[in-house]
Amino acid sequence: MPDRFKAILITRDEDKKQSAAVTEIGNADLMDGDVTVAVEATTVNYKDGLAITGKAPIARRFPLVPGIDFAGTVISSSHADWKAGDKVVLNGWGTGETHHGAYAERSRVNGDWLVPLPDGLTPQQAMAVGTAGYTAMLSVLALEKHGLTPGSGPIVVTGAVGGVGSVAIAILAKLGYRVIASTGRVDEEGYLKDLGATEIIDRNELSGPGKPLGKERWAGGVDAVGSHTLANVLAMTSYGGAVTACGLAQGMDLPASVAPFILRGVTLIGIDSVMAPKAKRMEAWRRIATDLDIEKLEAMSSTIGFDGIFDAAELIVEGKIRGRVVVDMT
Repeated sequence: MPDRFKAILITRDEDKKQSAAVTEIGNADLMDGDVTVAVEATTVNYKDGLAITGKAPIARRFPLVPGIDFAGTVISSSHADWKAGDKVVLNGWGTGETHHGAYAERSRVNGDWLVPLPDGLTPQQAMAVGTAGYTAMLSVLALEKHGLTPGSGPIVVTGAVGGVGSVAIAILAKLGYRVIASTGRVDEEGYLKDLGATEIIDRNELSGPGKPLGKERWAGGVDAVGSHTLANVLAMTSYGGAVTACGLAQGMDLPASVAPFILRGVTLIGIDSVMAPKAKRMEAWRRIATDLDIEKLEAMSSTIGFDGIFDAAELIVEGKIRGRVVVDMT
C-alpha cells in the first residue's frame, strides 16, 4: 500500500486560531497503537461538525485528524484479538479528539477500542448507524434496564430528525413502543412517521423555560438536546419513569428542579458512548444488528464521498442534516 494517503488535518496557529484542510499524511504520522485499519466508511456526527468548524473545543491536540468513528478492515495487528483481514468498528475512545480519527484512509489505534463488525452489516451500514445510532441503542438499553416496556407508556425522543433521534425512533418502534417525536422541523412529519413515530410535537413545546412539574405525558425519553428541553422532558415524565441524556444541541445547562426526582421518582440516566466498556459496546452492536430495520436505516441515510465532509460538517452544526450521513472512503 502507498505510504502517503489523504487526510483532513486540524491545526492551530500561534494565536490559537484553528483551521482544517485536506492534506496528505503517511504511516509515520499515525499515532501509537497495535492495530492499523484501512478506513472503508465513516460518518459526520454533530461532534465532528463542531471539531471541523471549530465551534466547540472538540480537538484537544494539534495537529489532529478528526472523525470519531469508522468501520474498516485490519491491515496489520500485534493485538491478540485481531488479525489482518478482520472487519472492525470503532466508536469514541478519544479518536477525533485526542487521537487521530477517521478522516484519513488509514488509522492506527489500540486494539482494545475495536469491536467486530456485526454479521450482516457492511462497513457503510455500520456507519449509517455510527456513533449516533450506537448512542441511541445505549439509550434504549438503559430504558429497558430501568424496567420500561412498551406497556409502560409512550417514549419521547427529542432532536428527532437528527442522527440519535432518527435511530432511536426506528429501534423503539420496532420494539413496540409508542414514540412521540419532538422536532423543530415539523415539515419532516412524513419522514418521522415512516421511521415509526406515532405523534409529532413542535420543539417549541419543550425548548423554553417551564414549570418544575408538568402534566405526565410519557413514561420515558431519549434526549439529545439538553438545557430547557431536557428539563421539560423530566417535568412531564410519569411516576417512576426514566429519561436518558446523551446530547447538548440546545446547551450544556440543565435549568431543572428536583421536583420530578423527589415527587415522581423519575430517573435521569447519563449515556456515555465514548468510554463505554467493551461488554456494553458489544451488546449495543449485537442489538443494533437485530433490532434496527435495515430498510429504515437506508431511508434515514445519505452517502457522500471524502470531499463532501466539510459541507456536511457545516450543515450538521446548523441543524440542516436529516438522519445519518455516511462517508464512503473507498
